[in-house]
Amino acid sequence: MFQIRTYNKIADIGLSRFEKDKYTVGEDVAQPDGVVLRSQKLHDEVLPESVIAVARAGAGTNNVPVADYAKKGIVVFNTPGANANAVKELVLTGMLLSSRGILQGKAFVETLGDMTDADEMNVLLEKEKKRFAGSEIAGKTLGIIGLGAIGSMVANAALAMDMKVIGFDPAISIEAAWKLSADVRRMESIEALLSEVDYLSLHVPAIEPTKHMINAETLKLMKPTAAIMNFARGAIVDQQAVVNALDAGNLKQYVCDFPEPCLIGHEKVVAVPHIGASTAEAEENCARMAVDQLKNYLEKGNIVNSVNFPNTEMSWGNAACRVTFTNDNVAGVLGTVLSQFAEDNVNVIDMVNKSRNEVAYNILDLEEIPSEQVIDALRNAQHVTSVRVLTR
Repeated sequence: MFQIRTYNKIADIGLSRFEKDKYTVGEDVAQPDGVVLRSQKLHDEVLPESVIAVARAGAGTNNVPVADYAKKGIVVFNTPGANANAVKELVLTGMLLSSRGILQGKAFVETLGDMTDADEMNVLLEKEKKRFAGSEIAGKTLGIIGLGAIGSMVANAALAMDMKVIGFDPAISIEAAWKLSADVRRMESIEALLSEVDYLSLHVPAIEPTKHMINAETLKLMKPTAAIMNFARGAIVDQQAVVNALDAGNLKQYVCDFPEPCLIGHEKVVAVPHIGASTAEAEENCARMAVDQLKNYLEKGNIVNSVNFPNTEMSWGNAACRVTFTNDNVAGVLGTVLSQFAEDNVNVIDMVNKSRNEVAYNILDLEEIPSEQVIDALRNAQHVTSVRVLTR
């Protein structure tokens, strides 16, 4: 039986995918093999040594000490794209809110509660509605920084709304490129993109190179009539610099999912409370994806959508046994292991080897189950950090 510890509220439709005859699942599991969580912060928490994998039901992993876990051989999974549609819809909502006087008009109407004459109210509304006039987004230029799962969906949706779309992403994946419309014009730099946009949508992770990528200097490149949508991470924007630009008339609107004290009450800011992925559908998609990836690793040793280990996957044919091992990414380790297997007459019928930064991961399908002595030799091999033996 595999043991799974859960944190936060994980959608039942996801947890139900853990078969009861194979898994024990709960918040109080003492010696878990795997962990499923959403927002729980693990940086200051000591996990049991039994843990070999952590699955985060969401795209961001800022709440997980990813690098430390890699050193310990703990694979960390996320669920990219599972909440993409929810975020896409909120970005589109943000653009519309920043273009039309919807919130301002609503606030005005709510001040009319003392009026009792409908005709009188109608006359007043006709008189005052020009205060809330806006502009259409059709024909305007949307710039997108980060063309991954969410960015590409936002781009395609904006094109369907007759916008012009330009994008910048020097590390776009082949999978994302296939999903992206050919009508999206690729820009060579962030600076070139910022100078053209009427709307800017950010879709990059919060890592050191992206910290405050929108700042006082980059804001100077934008039109004073432009609006920024930040439904990625708060840290990628210097939000005080945004407030300064709004106050100076150098930026029209800022819409974000990451309120900070400097934003509260500002008439040109629409800030919502971290609701980008807060739909029932997104939470269910994330839970299903996180559970499936964790099961795939625990049962078959396959790694899909890891943020600290190489994605490594191999179908399991007729092999009697599967051995997986992690090692320092240095030359000669795999050769040493294969030589040891050959000496012990262990036949490897299929294998895959991948590496990522300092970590290498291997899946070997064997013709027969090796002896404990062979496995002990593998565990004691130089630079090998963890070994698993899987059978069906």
